[in-house]
Amino acid sequence: MRQILLDTETTGMDPTEGHRIIEIGCVELVRRRLTGNNFHEYLNPDRAVDEGAENVHGLSNRFLADKPRFADIARRFVDYVQDAELIIHNAPFDVGFIDAELARLGPAWGQLEDYCTITDSLQMARRMHPGQRCSLDALCKRYSVDGSRRELHGALLDSELLAEVYLAMTGGQGKLSLEGEGLEPGGAEPVQRLSAERPRLRVPEPGELEREAHEQLLQRIEATCGGPALWRGSARGEEASGS
Repeated sequence: MRQILLDTETTGMDPTEGHRIIEIGCVELVRRRLTGNNFHEYLNPDRAVDEGAENVHGLSNRFLADKPRFADIARRFVDYVQDAELIIHNAPFDVGFIDAELARLGPAWGQLEDYCTITDSLQMARRMHPGQRCSLDALCKRYSVDGSRRELHGALLDSELLAEVYLAMTGGQGKLSLEGEGLEPGGAEPVQRLSAERPRLRVPEPGELEREAHEQLLQRIEATCGGPALWRGSARGEEASGS
């Protein structure tokens, strides 16, 4: 399966106000391994970069003046993402800008989702960590991904960090490798199997103090909710049925 972690930097926050993409960075994974087949371009937006945006990514009008325009790299970009799964942190932001750039080229170019599928890793993280901060910086800290290089935002760097975070979120793999170490024949992920001879897990019975603490917890729940706790209801149901 081919997956692409994508990020962009822009002149401002809203493409409907004429803001443009000034950097695209993509990192390719195949079977959850880095391939090194990345895509990275700085772009001349033909407009000024907002001061606030420049403070975030450090890309100045002078630096971008001699860079290609989106129209110059559009065909290579859509060919690169064709039939892949794009993984983007806060996807509506980046997709909105890319769709606006494609629209400038004419209706025949369609929208980004015409070329690939799109997964929003921010929404994924919010489902996994409800009520917690899910910015890329916060996720790097949560999954012990080294984000010390990220003094300023950069599309390629952020895509590389997102790749590590995504792999950690979805499978516990935090180390990226360009090599096929540990792969089974055919490039499949190694399969770990439990031995049939393994001893049974020991499940200790609660002691009297633990039972009393549990009872006190149920009483507090019932006092707060105004009704029997679900756990107690299940136990009573089992007793009534003769279990």
